[in-house]
Amino acid sequence: MTSTVSNSFRVIRRVAELRDALTAPRRQGTAIGLVPTMGFLHEGHLALVDAARTRAAVVVMSVFVNPLQFGPHEDFARYPRDLEGDIRKAEAHGVDIVFAPESSEMYAAERTVAVIPFSLADRWEGAVRPGHFGGVLTAVAKLFNIVLPQVAVFGQKDIQQATLVRALIRDLDFPIELIVAPTVREPDGLALSSRNAYLGGDDRTRALVLSRALRAIQSAVAQGETDAAELETLGYEVLAEESGVQVDYLALVDPERLEPVSTVAPGTIVMVAARVGSTRLIDNIIIGGA
Repeated sequence: MTSTVSNSFRVIRRVAELRDALTAPRRQGTAIGLVPTMGFLHEGHLALVDAARTRAAVVVMSVFVNPLQFGPHEDFARYPRDLEGDIRKAEAHGVDIVFAPESSEMYAAERTVAVIPFSLADRWEGAVRPGHFGGVLTAVAKLFNIVLPQVAVFGQKDIQQATLVRALIRDLDFPIELIVAPTVREPDGLALSSRNAYLGGDDRTRALVLSRALRAIQSAVAQGETDAAELETLGYEVLAEESGVQVDYLALVDPERLEPVSTVAPGTIVMVAARVGSTRLIDNIIIGGA
């Protein structure tokens, strides 16, 4: 779909300015797509732009390292940032507007209201990173209200986040179509992630064990194995092949509530999270899907 945003590519830092920039397209009935990111863009992020463009003529990409989703001992301060590089990549890939607010623009000094998700946010990533998804969903809800998109695109790699955003849209009645775009991988199978920048040479090689474990499970399912416990054991055996990899979880879950399953069926999600050296990585596959 061809871009129809007025003027040329723009970088906007203020909420009021972004709303003003989107007034004309909205009045004209032009579909607006939102691609939320934390920046340090790679090909996975740019694939989200491509997915948004299939449904929207105006694509807004947010670049915002959201402090609310980082715990006190996490990597907020050292999270990789390259706003100038992000702007160049976004413009070259056809993004219409980059929205890059400061934290002070997104959050008042004293906040009174936030989005607090229920139990779906307390397991898996939520168990390892308490409060993480409340921070994510608060930022996403604000972006939805600021941009008022018809379409929002998130990546499959952060599958629990995407599942919670789907619940946010449903439970708070946002009139938004959610697209979950397939994970983009390096040729050797490593899922693209901004945190891959932390991986040194040996850790980069060790990190491949995550996708290798997922592929082993996928292959076993293709050969007829459906017992989740057997498949989980297989995955852990593959993960144990690499020293220096500390597994947080490997789980086979249903796609709606992310509850563990006993028997695998099409749509079952296989999720893994592990620390490789000092770098924490996540990955997943969908049985019968990407």
